[in-house]
Amino acid sequence: MEVIHKIGRRKTAVARVYVSEGKGNITINKKDLNVYFPTATLQYKVKQPFALTSNDDNFDVKINVYGGGITGQAEAIRLALSRALCEVDAENRGILKPEGLLTRDPRMVERKKFGQKKARKKFQFSKR
Repeated sequence: MEVIHKIGRRKTAVARVYVSEGKGNITINKKDLNVYFPTATLQYKVKQPFALTSNDDNFDVKINVYGGGITGQAEAIRLALSRALCEVDAENRGILKPEGLLTRDPRMVERKKFGQKKARKKFQFSKR
């Protein structure tokens, strides 16, 4: 098996994932998974596609991720890994699709409008 390259996005985070056969090592921006994502919730999000398809220790993954916050980055990685696993085995699609792991979340931050404090919040009106 050659290296499979896929891209995942979430908000402003972009993750590039390189999947190859191996022992289950996950490296994110040249750091170990447990160092880059210290919380168990984020680690679970990253490992979720492997857990659902029973491929926990079959692949080595190198990930480059930038932009956004840590949650957006974890979810971008999850989308990219799900796409890569679908390319490895077509049967994985039937497992990952009902869980919503192959859907790109379209929600983005709404822009700030001029004459307002934020996107929707207005300046306080005062009578004097």
